[in-house]
Amino acid sequence: MLTVLFIICMLGFVGKLFFFGIKAAWGISKMLLSVVLLPLILIGMVAAGLIYIAFPVLIIIGVVSLIGMKA
Repeated sequence: MLTVLFIICMLGFVGKLFFFGIKAAWGISKMLLSVVLLPLILIGMVAAGLIYIAFPVLIIIGVVSLIGMKA
């Protein structure tokens, strides 16, 4: 009986750790994308002559970040 209780508690603990890891990985991915990858993509687009696409993308991202900013 104690073994069954231990297994249930262990599954709950491992499940919580799993979902915590998923949330942490999602947060790190969002930070990496917004801080490193997105500016590199925009710089690459400007260097390749796609400024007509890069500029509206930059404006849209700026508006979304201003609206989504929490005070």
